[in-house]
Amino acid sequence: MCGCQNVFVSIFESKLYFPTIIIITQYFSLVACFSSLQTNRMDTIEDQYESLGSNASMSQNAIAGAFAGIGEHCLMYPIDAYKTRVQVLHKTKALTLRKTWRGVYSVVMGAGPAHALHFATFEYCRARFANSTHDIVASGAAGACATFVHDALMTPFDVIKQRMQLASYQSVRECARKVYAAEGWKAFYISFPTTLSMSVPFQSIQFAMYDYASGVLNPSNTYDPKSHMMAGALAGVVASSITTPLDVIKTLLQTRGSATDPRIRHCSGFWEAAKLISELHGSAGFFRGFKPRVLTHMPSTAISWSVYEYFKWFLSSSNTLSASPSSS
Repeated sequence: MCGCQNVFVSIFESKLYFPTIIIITQYFSLVACFSSLQTNRMDTIEDQYESLGSNASMSQNAIAGAFAGIGEHCLMYPIDAYKTRVQVLHKTKALTLRKTWRGVYSVVMGAGPAHALHFATFEYCRARFANSTHDIVASGAAGACATFVHDALMTPFDVIKQRMQLASYQSVRECARKVYAAEGWKAFYISFPTTLSMSVPFQSIQFAMYDYASGVLNPSNTYDPKSHMMAGALAGVVASSITTPLDVIKTLLQTRGSATDPRIRHCSGFWEAAKLISELHGSAGFFRGFKPRVLTHMPSTAISWSVYEYFKWFLSSSNTLSASPSSS
């Protein structure tokens, strides 16, 4: 099979990724818009949707979050695989089309429950922190709380994902077993402090930016697929741009077991990893993979928020229609 690394590079260095992003995100908008035409009680549903964040059950938020997480990670997985290879400091084998999907099952296994907890925790905390509909401080604080819960569950799956992106493991189980045998339990959580140091500001910025952008683009707080998509994309760009250096450090720690350089292989913490990156590549090293990271998060957060808001609306509309008396 032909290598596709040069294809990714050519896409990133051209303008072709913009139509790709638009097609992906517009797909969810069209699906949501089509679904909204299937009911003749849209006004009632929108009124219910406006207060969904505080009235929805934890299970509704969790289900919507699970679909959002799986959709976000799976659709953008090939670009994420390329980003991982760009960020690692040691040489890797040539990337092929088939290899871009290695480790995706680990993401599916982890992203569903992790994002279910993430969004359910976010909605729960925001409902208790917020003083208004679009309170960006409350959204940021709720995002930080949700991130801790999410990362505690997702980090081991993320480690397995990145190891499989770089090495020829046949299954998630084989990868987990071999990593544990070679490096122990510590390997699955060595990047957890760094992950939190990156994810807490990333998610706080993302949630706050999404809430702010939603307030500007959709002040009525009704279900509007286009505004959800645009607000999600903007939130992803801002958050991923600011936290790229932390993501480079996290990637080094999570993939150190695949390195041949003994300095990388025995790197034991945040500051040691940062020092090593600086020595090998200077300040530019902290922005390795910047473009694919931003190009991953811009559509992925647009997809995530679009899917999440759609399923919130869908679950709300289902409940509203089932609870409403049938019209004569």
